[in-house]
Amino acid sequence: MKKTNVICPYCGTGCGVSLTSHENRIVKARGIKDHPVNEGHLCLKGIYGWDYVSSKERLTKPLIRKKDGVFSKDGEFVESSWDEALDLVVSKMKEIKQKFGPDAIAGNFSARCTLEENYVAQKFMRAIIGTNNIDHCARV
Repeated sequence: MKKTNVICPYCGTGCGVSLTSHENRIVKARGIKDHPVNEGHLCLKGIYGWDYVSSKERLTKPLIRKKDGVFSKDGEFVESSWDEALDLVVSKMKEIKQKFGPDAIAGNFSARCTLEENYVAQKFMRAIIGTNNIDHCARV
């Protein structure tokens, strides 16, 4: 068993979490008692939100819905390259921004993102897309 102390990635509070892993798999999460932010307490996500890390269902390659070899909402999911997937995302975001304005792209970031990923995403939305209407779901 290996113990690793980390900062919980779910919200901006900065709770200290002690993760116990066995054979490269997280088996337990506990709050760090002498941590000044949470004093050993954790929310539900901090305690139970770690199964995704080693899930066999976790995606490792991008998927695009395709019909007859091209993107289609009616298509089936097909593995693609990162370049193809990112090019599709960029083209769709440009299309939506041009047609409906920057606020049409605004939304809620994934609860599975780290604080750093959320920071980068909000900077992207403000600086590149041009909207301040952003949020991330760190709530339980």
